[in-house]
Amino acid sequence: MSHPLFDLSGRVAMVSGAANGMGRQMAIGFAEAGADVVLVDINLPGAELTAGEIEPLGGRVLAIACDVSNTEQIRNLYATIDSEFGRVDVVGNVAGEGNVGRPEDLPLDKVQEALQNLVVGRFASCQEAGRRMLEQGRGSIINFGSIGGWNSLGRGHTPYGMAMGAVIQMTRELSTEWASRGVRVNAILPAQVWNDGLRKRVAEVPELEETFKGGIPMGRLGNPEEIKGPAIFLASDASSFVTGAILPMDGGNLALNAGGTYPGSPRTYA
Repeated sequence: MSHPLFDLSGRVAMVSGAANGMGRQMAIGFAEAGADVVLVDINLPGAELTAGEIEPLGGRVLAIACDVSNTEQIRNLYATIDSEFGRVDVVGNVAGEGNVGRPEDLPLDKVQEALQNLVVGRFASCQEAGRRMLEQGRGSIINFGSIGGWNSLGRGHTPYGMAMGAVIQMTRELSTEWASRGVRVNAILPAQVWNDGLRKRVAEVPELEETFKGGIPMGRLGNPEEIKGPAIFLASDASSFVTGAILPMDGGNLALNAGGTYPGSPRTYA
């Protein structure tokens, strides 16, 4: 029997990046907990496939195409949520891509693109959701950050790391501004979690998997469905006194000293 603190019945949740990976699993988790869900993705057919999986659960589900780097599309998204549902109680800002490249060679427009995608677009979503939640007197916003916004990943990730660092601080700032008015804002920082893009990278450079595992004391990469627990916790009344939290979902990565090892680590030396 599930605990009533985790029940999301009667709530409306919007999740971006819902066509695949952790966005898809977060949306499914919210629906399994009883929420109506709005599935947002630049890949509308993918979001519609997710909708098809959620529909048998019995709640309302709506798939919407939206480029999260386009602030006008974000405003239109929330207007559609207003007309279709009349409220929004939970927001999962998951979607967004960052550019990579050697920092000495990277064109500045690529840096601006990453910041627009991951910071400005994410702030616009928080702003639109926050306005509605403040009027309601309650709501929960969950921003996706990354361990790359806390520590450096290297490998040309400077724009991504800059953007994710900004997302972490944005989460702290918004939580401080809105907590006394009933709106909670938290962030989840994943480490490497399997998805189609990561599988392709590992297929091209097989040693990457061992590199990643060397920094994860659990000794494995994450699975997308493991986002469900943290997301439902932060969305629900189970976390009613939790705001401004920066929650690692990283198998212990941020707790591990850069020179540390763990039993079974591929970086253990005699």
